[in-house]
Amino acid sequence: MQARVAAMAEQDPEFKRFGAKDHGYRLHPPLAEKAVRSFEREHGVRLPESYRGFLTDVADGGAGPHYGLFRLTDRLAEEDAVYDLREEGRTPGFLATPFPYAQACPGPGRAGSADYSVSGTLVIAEAGSGEFHRLVVTGRSAGQVWSDDPGWGGLTLGPDFHRWYTAWLESTS
Repeated sequence: MQARVAAMAEQDPEFKRFGAKDHGYRLHPPLAEKAVRSFEREHGVRLPESYRGFLTDVADGGAGPHYGLFRLTDRLAEEDAVYDLREEGRTPGFLATPFPYAQACPGPGRAGSADYSVSGTLVIAEAGSGEFHRLVVTGRSAGQVWSDDPGWGGLTLGPDFHRWYTAWLESTS
């Protein structure tokens, strides 16, 4: 994965690809296993294996889909657009509460929409225009990355983390 990200950077030196100016095709150093275990203990969860492996073997965030991946333990500035969503995931019990869905939930902009719960998920990336990517940590869909567009599209089912990240690596736009 690291080699593919490096190749993407070589192919896009002017950062024309969406989000590249933000992440700059840089990967942060991987996390030590001890740091991942500490996060899991603090939140009462075991992170999905594909994401866990990415954190310890590839990178603790950086280059990735859209504006890139957030680091696991970074605290964001309060003025950051995603601050509230990231802090929500740090609330005691939030990640340990099982994510209740196995199929999409419409947002308020679509007919038949309803409020939905995002407990058991960790915001891992920002897609822009109020849309975010959430890694499901607990529940039936654990390991999947769902798109969360609360202003319009609602929650959309996605692939597991490895397939989600690999699809970005293989994409050309």
